[in-house]
Amino acid sequence: MATIAPRSVKRNDTVLVLAGKSKGRTGRVLRVFPAEGRAIVEGVNFVRKHTKANPQKNIKGGILERESPVDLSNLMPVCGECGKPTRVGHKFLDDGKKVRVCRRCGGLLDK
Repeated sequence: MATIAPRSVKRNDTVLVLAGKSKGRTGRVLRVFPAEGRAIVEGVNFVRKHTKANPQKNIKGGILERESPVDLSNLMPVCGECGKPTRVGHKFLDDGKKVRVCRRCGGLLDK
């Protein structure tokens, strides 16, 4: 299980990778799997997959490189306002909507 709340990282967030072979890289979150505590980040954690050709489905054989899921505990959202990696806080707006905020500068992480 992930030690970070799945709600702190959402799709299209910019995140910093904290651990693993892609440590230090930033990328955009393409997909989140909250039940598994994992997310796929663009340009991070590439794996090679060997595929067999299948002419009926027009699939060429060869070695494909694609992104593999990263554990949510190894990701930290990057604030859009201050540009630094940050922990996530929550705040209610005047209209009653709950939003994620940057713990460093107080800026909104939700668009």
